Amino acid sequence: MTGDVDFPELREAVRRLTDDVLIPAEQQMVADGQVSEQSLAALRDLGLFGMTLPHEHGGLGLGMEEQVRLTFEFTRASAVYRSHLSTTFGLVSRVLVDFGTPEQQQTWLPRFATGEATAAFALTEEAAGSDATALTTVARRTADGYRISGSKRYITNGHTASVLMVFAVVPEHGITAFLVPRPAAGLSARLPSRMNGHAENPVAYVELDDVWAPDAAVVGGPGEGMRLALTGINHARTHVAATAVGQGTRLLQEATRHAATREQFGAPLAELGTVQATLGRSLAELAAARELTLACARAWDRGAPDRHQISAAKLYATEMVGQLADRAVQVLGGAGIVGDSPVPRMWRDVRALRIYEGASEIHERNLARHLVALDRHGLPLWTG
Repeated sequence: MTGDVDFPELREAVRRLTDDVLIPAEQQMVADGQVSEQSLAALRDLGLFGMTLPHEHGGLGLGMEEQVRLTFEFTRASAVYRSHLSTTFGLVSRVLVDFGTPEQQQTWLPRFATGEATAAFALTEEAAGSDATALTTVARRTADGYRISGSKRYITNGHTASVLMVFAVVPEHGITAFLVPRPAAGLSARLPSRMNGHAENPVAYVELDDVWAPDAAVVGGPGEGMRLALTGINHARTHVAATAVGQGTRLLQEATRHAATREQFGAPLAELGTVQATLGRSLAELAAARELTLACARAWDRGAPDRHQISAAKLYATEMVGQLADRAVQVLGGAGIVGDSPVPRMWRDVRALRIYEGASEIHERNLARHLVALDRHGLPLWTG
């Protein structure tokens, strides 16, 4: 328990919100192509936009384990809801808490906590995805600040955010983070023609054409951008792992419910050995991902987890939910392809989790390098 929040009561409220508001609103959300204002208001009312923020900035003051446990609950509903929250309460908020100036914190964090303002994390570019050091967006020094020019893509909330944290190369110093409020002359965004997953909260292509940023817009100092970005990204990776667990929980429940009520060959599907094997393996893997994510969260609360622990949780949980989603579609059969079941929509949505905050291959590479380094130095694999 952290701060003065009654966490069991809050978790129960989030569980009720998920079951009574968010899940029932999914079909209408799909029909409308966007999350309703009523659903967003319900998330605001519980303070979830400030879930990661300390009390002094208007947040709930929760520890990481508590954040993860709440994420397990509300991500049983569509992952699109989390998309609205994620770049505000994870990436940008975390960076500002750790590295923002008092003025930056006072300007934005209380507004983030209430949901009045939202943020976008503008890092990814055409040639800079997994290799974030390959940025081509440039911020050139002027007498009164910087002029930023470049293109970003796949930016969650990039078309609606109140402020963008833009990463650009300052020639004299290196990658630097800037806060660019909207509206700003030279800043524009457009949506992709199609989204294969998370369609109700599309990512955006962001263009910066000689956008002015004063010195006060720099976060953490010139050349500190990658260090700041990785801090936010590692925080977000833990939340992505928790999202995979929440989505997996819902998918397994949907598959189990269908198997228990759908009859084939004169008996419920759930009595067939192959279906039982599918459900049983899925439960074991989901439980493993859940515990791995909780262990990572507890390490955050003790100080900071080893980055390889974060990679392991994010890699395993997101790969797990992809396999579980595929199995759920298979258990549903035709209903997993045609009709109003949430399973095929979730199947598309969870696919993106294996790419967000570092593709699976990046985490596999990082974990392998860590393993080789341990062997080279004669260090044990486990220390606890």
